[in-house]
Amino acid sequence: MKRSDRKPARLILEDGTVLCGRSFGAAEERIGELVFNTSITGYQEILTDPSYRGQTVLLTQPHIGNYGVNSEDEESNRIWMSGLVVREACGRASNFRSGGELSDYLIQHGVPGIEHVDTRMLTRKVRSEGELRILITEDMDSTEEELLARVQTAPGVGDEDHVKAVTIGEASAWNRGYESPFSAKVVLPERRPLPIVAYDFGAKRNILRSLVRHDFELTVVPADTPAEAVLERKPAGVFLSNGPGDPALIDYAVAEVSKLVNAVPVFGICLGHQVLAQVFGAKTFKMKFGHHGGNQPVMDLATEKVEITSQNHSFAVDPEGLPDAVEVSHVNLNDQTVEGLRHRELPVFSVQYHPEAAPGPHDALYLFERFRQLIDSDS
Repeated sequence: MKRSDRKPARLILEDGTVLCGRSFGAAEERIGELVFNTSITGYQEILTDPSYRGQTVLLTQPHIGNYGVNSEDEESNRIWMSGLVVREACGRASNFRSGGELSDYLIQHGVPGIEHVDTRMLTRKVRSEGELRILITEDMDSTEEELLARVQTAPGVGDEDHVKAVTIGEASAWNRGYESPFSAKVVLPERRPLPIVAYDFGAKRNILRSLVRHDFELTVVPADTPAEAVLERKPAGVFLSNGPGDPALIDYAVAEVSKLVNAVPVFGICLGHQVLAQVFGAKTFKMKFGHHGGNQPVMDLATEKVEITSQNHSFAVDPEGLPDAVEVSHVNLNDQTVEGLRHRELPVFSVQYHPEAAPGPHDALYLFERFRQLIDSDS
């Protein structure tokens, strides 16, 4: 889309805030819950992360789209978020890897974007008031009151089970490791692949790539797969992926995973971490504005080592209900929320953050190797 083709658009928050800007995506009217992401690069990975279903993302980096889009950086086969908010959308990409423009990519996937709005003000508003429902529209004829009514009557993220919308339709093998020459460089000894089953709650491709690179033979299954069907495959371990929405709504996953933790080693990431916490008796809660970005400091309490991590979650684990057999292994240094759990007796552990990054740092990539070693030691 040329800059000259961009039309006036409006952004309406449920608290009555109205901002005028310009559309640079699809001519669609969409409502989502506004979150901000502090990553400097990686907008395409963010756009295609299934964990953003039901949310509209504001990118705090002011200039977006300058390196275009390409197939290597996709984390799923579509854009899942409701909309994109930026300060300025680049009119022409300049990068040898670029296969297209960001605005055209949004149009292709039917997702609206708005630019030339005060993203700093919106970020501060989310930090002070929490995540708010937001409407992006090219409708310049309706009154502000009419548009506000549309926002205020729309469901929130916690009103729908988003996992069932993003999970895989049927079990399938995944055998693709890192596909880009710019992926993380991992040196490992030669060894036989271990068969594992991965529950797809909205898994990013780079998680699956990372598991394959660490010598796992991977079968990906739908989120509601019975534990008995998983164990019939005789996996050496089970992996629980990231995903969107309120973890309290996927009680079916909690019920099945509760049957697996005593049978095989289990590793959970993000929503998978929250599922495991519920299996062991904890509850989850909605955070004020969540953690979304590639610069969150997390401490491993056993080593006191600090990792800079990639994160994307609006809910967190309340450790109060955990039994003595489950310990908090990692904490966020910004707000002390739970970032990891480890069972003292069972081969089960989880982290709230994303060791596969995409985008973000690779400080925590070692966790995939820890899963491999946990399985080896348990066999």
